[in-house]
Order: sequence, then C-alpha cells, then structure tokens
Amino acid sequence: MFYNKPVFFEKNRVFRVYTGGKLFADFFGDNSTDGFYPEEWVASSVRALNEGSTDEHEGVSKILGTDLYLNEAVEKYRKELLGEREDIGILTKFLDSAIRLPVQAHPDKTFSEKYFNSKYGKEESWIILATRPDAKIFYGFKEGTTMDDFVAAIEASENGGDAMEKLLCSIDVKAGDVIYIPAKMVHAIGYGCMLLEVQEPTDFTIQPERWCGEYKLSDREMYLGLDREQALECFEMDKRYPAPLEPKVIAKGEGLLYESMIDESITTSFSVRMITLEGGNFTLGRGAGIYVVLDGEGCISGDGYEKAIKRGDYFLLPENAKNKFSIGGKIKFAECFA
Repeated sequence: MFYNKPVFFEKNRVFRVYTGGKLFADFFGDNSTDGFYPEEWVASSVRALNEGSTDEHEGVSKILGTDLYLNEAVEKYRKELLGEREDIGILTKFLDSAIRLPVQAHPDKTFSEKYFNSKYGKEESWIILATRPDAKIFYGFKEGTTMDDFVAAIEASENGGDAMEKLLCSIDVKAGDVIYIPAKMVHAIGYGCMLLEVQEPTDFTIQPERWCGEYKLSDREMYLGLDREQALECFEMDKRYPAPLEPKVIAKGEGLLYESMIDESITTSFSVRMITLEGGNFTLGRGAGIYVVLDGEGCISGDGYEKAIKRGDYFLLPENAKNKFSIGGKIKFAECFA
C-alpha cells in the first residue's frame, strides 16, 4: 500500500489574489511565470480560503498514482499515515511574491477557538530560498505606533498607497535567512521573496489593507467574516521578534550537517530542520513528517524501494514507513513536523 513508503503528490498550485511564481521555474524546473498561482502547497490536507471558490479540494494535495486527496487518505488510513496523531498538524508551502502582500496578522489559538471554532491559529515561519533584486519583508510595527495610527492607515488604504507600509519596520532578506512570525504580529512579505513557509494548518489571515496590488479586497477577504473591531484584536501593537534567526547545529559528521531552523525554544506548534548531505546518508525517522528537497539531488532507498529525488521534490513520510528509508547523495532538504 502507498502508506508503507514515502508518499509523493501531484503538483498543487494554489490561487491567491497577489501575483508571483516566476522564480518557481528555476526551482521546480518548469515553465512557471508570474501570475495568480504563486504558491505550491506541499503535502497539504488544508483547504484554501479563496472567496467564491466551490472546489472542496482547493489547496488539498492529491496523492500521486491514486484518486485520493490527502485529507481523505488521513480519514481512511489515519493510523498508518499518522500513528496516534489526529492530524498532520502543519501546513507547508512554497511561495514566490512578485509584489508586496497586504499588511496582515494571523490569529493565535485562543483567537481561532473564539471566532473560527478551530484549535489552530496561524503561527508561521519562512526560510528564504531565492530573491529578486531589493527583496525585503515588513516585520513588526515601528516603535511608538498606536492603534489609532493603524486605524487611520486602514482608512487611508481605501484609496491605495503605502500608508500602512510606512508604519512597519522593513528588513532586507537574502537566501538562507530564517524568519519566525508569531501569531498577532503584523507583517507582510515584500516584493521578490521566494520562500519555504511552515505554519499551523489553517488559512486564517486578517489583512485590513483594502488593495493588494491592483486587486481590491472585499470586507470578507480582509476580516474573514468578523467586524473590524473584532478582527483588529488580532494585532498586538508591540509584538516583536528577532530576525533573521541563527540555525542551531544538531549533528555534524562526515558528509552530514543536521541543523534546527525552528525548534521548541521558539514555538511548540511546529519544527523545521535542515539536512545537508555531501555523500552521506540520513535515516528518515519522522513519522507524519514532510520532507522538502531544496537543493541538489539524491536517492531514497530502503525496504526494497529506490527513488531518485532532486530540488523541488517533496513527500510525506507515513508513520508506517519511519526508520525504514534513508536519503543519500549530494542534497539539501528540510524536515518539517508538528
């Protein structure tokens, strides 16, 4: 059965109201151009919240070689895929921005439980993979910014412009930078960032800026059905976090570097680790873990199975398959898990 070995998926580009995706061409080796499909959702069991969509599988990954979507597979083969877990517990994405995204914040678990009947908020993390010239992110309010300032900028955004952007600190970014975004902290991905995003498994975003490039957001797209006063509870004006973060070395040996990008000292919602092999081998021991190849090429082998992998490939390791397979080669990949 498919759950006894690494599980691969059909490509899963997701519609968004911002444009991007051109940098995917080099990464995935395809003909991607900038457009309204700037995200690839990786081993996803989460439905995208796109206004007007009637596609029940939008954002959900389909298992390669089967008719099963991952949420259906989890429902049918939960123990084999996840062991004792109720769900995968994370959402992993690739994202490439050709414009600045709207200024936004995401709910914490308490906010999500109160307003969206969900046990998950949307803490998230980014690993910058590639950039266009002058790429940056916006990260936290400038010192002294008040809620009144923010509300005034929300009103001003009805006519476009950068009134909200002026309230935020900006950081120039480069490939390799690691960023953690706490729930309720204001932020925006700027122009020119291709990144790996690992987050809690929801699509909850409060984005009170009216325009995203040339696209005018509806009230629902801005506030997710809440009134503005309720939605603005999602922003903590003085929320700060250092950036970028320094990886921590877990293990280093002949042909192997194993690093922690995001760990439990930062958040208990998810972890992100990086494995760099120079001819060594790494045993895949994380059941219900998501593995994403970021550079190079190699091979998965074990239990009578062998599969070549390269940059842009990704898979879910079922609980049934942990510690039975390893990756070898000259390759760099991320290990993402809750």
